[in-house]
Amino acid sequence: MSKIALVVGASGIAGSNLAEKLISKGWETYGLARNHNLENKNLKSVAANLLDLHGLKQALKDVKPTHVYITTWMRNDTEAENIRVNSLMVRNLLAALSHHNSVKHVSLVTGLKHYLGPFEAYAQDGFLPETPLREEHPRLELENFYYAQEDEVYAAAKRDGFTWSIHRPHTVIGKAVGNAMNMGTTLAVYASICKETGRPFIWPGSAAQWNGLSDVTDARVLAEHLIWASTTEQAQNEAFNIVNGDVFRWSRLWNRLANYFNITPVEFNGPIQSLEKEMANDAQVWLKIAKKYNLKEKDLSRLATAWHTDLDLGRPIEVMTDMSKSRKLGFTVFQNTEESFYDLFEQLRLAKLIP
Repeated sequence: MSKIALVVGASGIAGSNLAEKLISKGWETYGLARNHNLENKNLKSVAANLLDLHGLKQALKDVKPTHVYITTWMRNDTEAENIRVNSLMVRNLLAALSHHNSVKHVSLVTGLKHYLGPFEAYAQDGFLPETPLREEHPRLELENFYYAQEDEVYAAAKRDGFTWSIHRPHTVIGKAVGNAMNMGTTLAVYASICKETGRPFIWPGSAAQWNGLSDVTDARVLAEHLIWASTTEQAQNEAFNIVNGDVFRWSRLWNRLANYFNITPVEFNGPIQSLEKEMANDAQVWLKIAKKYNLKEKDLSRLATAWHTDLDLGRPIEVMTDMSKSRKLGFTVFQNTEESFYDLFEQLRLAKLIP
């Protein structure tokens, strides 16, 4: 059977890396996004709005994927609105594909908010799970758009007879522009601003994150995991954590990242120093840097998502995930986290996104 992939959110961190990996493995690959993705010439780009069912059906009328990978979401002002919008996106997508009867497997990318709670109650006292985080941890008694997205996949699978997999990465490290959760690029941009202006590289997080163990997910590892689960029988109809496979402490890595950019690090020394506040007035600073070095993206807001980095690094507990479930089923891909950051920084330089 030929493998035809539809990557939903093909311009994001997870989606763009997945599309590249699928194409390199010989898959016929379609990439759906609100606007056409023209960066990868081998990707069959589909432009559509997931909230417009009629338009979505028209855009996908000739696309008959065997494997669907949902890697996108939309941020809204409240969790109730997050639930309404993001569940509708998944429902519309799977409804638009239903009449083809071609889909064999659907993969959904969510994340650790499954365990830590939605933005409105993120990692707050009273909702703190035991770590390392394990897939069998029950759903929190809180509204959470990840749960709503999962339920849409389960309902469509029951209706249409496909298998599914749920993928829960930690912070995803990879190259993308205009992405809503982008710590790696945010830190690269912040470090570049510090270097250009002589400002110190101030740790913006909590004591628990500074001193505790953590892990992250390289977008390339996530891509391999998505393909593995969608093509491995024993991994069907399962939810998985997915991280690089090592652990680290920010107390070491922060200094290593500062050394990479040849800037002065400031370690945790008391109250949390918000990165969003630190970078609040940097739009014009970045514009000058972008013009000076002829960078491709002059809009700071399309590169840096300081609000999300604050959420991740401000958590009151150390956060790391258990990978035993995937390992026992045969997924053995490993990535050194420090190298993930350095690889990303080099990608950003080559793409003329940082100096």
